[in-house]
Amino acid sequence: MLLLIEHNTVYRYARPVELTAHRLMLRPAESHGLQIRSEKLEIHPAHRISWEHDVFFNSVAQVFFTEKSDHLTIFSRYTVEQFNINPFDFVLESYTNSLPFDYQGDDIIDLSPYRQPQYPQDAKAIHDWLRPFLDGDGRGETLPFLLAVNEAVAANFSYGAREEAGIQSPAHTLGSRTGSCRDFALLLMEVARHMGLAARYVSGYLCSADHTLPEVAANATHAWTEIYLPGAGWKGFDPTSGILAAGLHVRVAATRNPLQATPIRGSYLGDASIFKDLDVTIDARVLRAKDQTGN
Repeated sequence: MLLLIEHNTVYRYARPVELTAHRLMLRPAESHGLQIRSEKLEIHPAHRISWEHDVFFNSVAQVFFTEKSDHLTIFSRYTVEQFNINPFDFVLESYTNSLPFDYQGDDIIDLSPYRQPQYPQDAKAIHDWLRPFLDGDGRGETLPFLLAVNEAVAANFSYGAREEAGIQSPAHTLGSRTGSCRDFALLLMEVARHMGLAARYVSGYLCSADHTLPEVAANATHAWTEIYLPGAGWKGFDPTSGILAAGLHVRVAATRNPLQATPIRGSYLGDASIFKDLDVTIDARVLRAKDQTGN
């Protein structure tokens, strides 16, 4: 299945400004499940660019501007081929069938940073919410538990895009029963970590199959959670949609901390009054046969 992702961001300023170095995380993560077939990155004003992999092996473009400008445009277009169509194509290691369980061998060391809750103070709120999903001893079947929690967020919480920066704490999301995709992704990540599982935050795109983007992906990047399950590896759970991440999900960055997955990071020299506005447009969709042939 071929997917097209176009991401256009325009910053406007009251007068030409000197832009600091910008850090871009826009390039889809290639793997055995996804391959990039074509790519384009256009940036204005004049600049030089260098590519690197961060500590999580995400592709990062470092952009250094060589002239002032009253606007900054960053446009990327990627055509990718998606092979991850069946998200249930795995068999868990038998020792992981019930929660909680202990990882084995090198996994204990390698996964340690991804098992540390970012919000230890929210433990009570999280465990109180999880009580109906577990038995009286706080145990449950691993995959049914994760699927049920993932679906419960989508069914019982109200989605709302938030313009303000940052992410709500899990306790805030649980108390308000509202949030954006990044809030729900953080909540599920913390749920997994409080249950002893390794989990990480994922930023990327949710594509449309019919040229009508779902509300959760309209003109925005999308966020979900990956949980490490021996026998399956890192499996994506999308609590905003209540499904496993598969054919229509395109991962760009996977990080320990959500703030590490910001798509565009940078600034300019000058006070806040110079900034005028920001426009972001995203088109992420399945390419139909006639789109692929150009007809």
